[in-house]
Amino acid sequence: MDKYIASIFEEMKEVQTRFITESTPVLIAIATEITQCFENGGKLLICGNGGSAADAQHIAAEFVNRFKMERPPLPAIALTTDTSIITSIGNDYEFNDIFLKQVSALGSEKDILWGISTSGNSENVVRALREADRMKVRIIGFTGRDGGKMKGLCDILFQSPTDNTARIQEIHIAAAHIICQLVDEMMFGKFA
Repeated sequence: MDKYIASIFEEMKEVQTRFITESTPVLIAIATEITQCFENGGKLLICGNGGSAADAQHIAAEFVNRFKMERPPLPAIALTTDTSIITSIGNDYEFNDIFLKQVSALGSEKDILWGISTSGNSENVVRALREADRMKVRIIGFTGRDGGKMKGLCDILFQSPTDNTARIQEIHIAAAHIICQLVDEMMFGKFA
């Protein structure tokens, strides 16, 4: 078992090394886009399924409450949390519309939709991205290596440098934390 665990850590380290060497420009671009959104009175809408739903909630909490510094709350909404909305849409229409309808109801041209899908193929996220595009809402995507269906639908796409779902999720939350910290610093700190 020790060797097995060590091999997992080796894989994590290798993926993290690729992440560090390849991702700086896209992380800066995403943080800049979110900063401009907030400064222009927009909000951040975030969606995903499973672990990505949990990441959506985690990221929204970092912006609404705080990340590392004391600062005013920033408007971020996880579209994964209202069970009455999700189940009514799923029941009356279909599960693939749960994020699309929320984007349609809550989104505006000042906003950003942040879609998260390890495969890039989650149909409910893809439909939400298409609705956001129709509404002229800016789109940020988080996917795995090949981007799936989300590739080409996002204004800025972050692709985790691996196909392993667990490693993708680990990189996604690390990237999100870096973005949160950059936004804080751009709005209220070193880079303000």
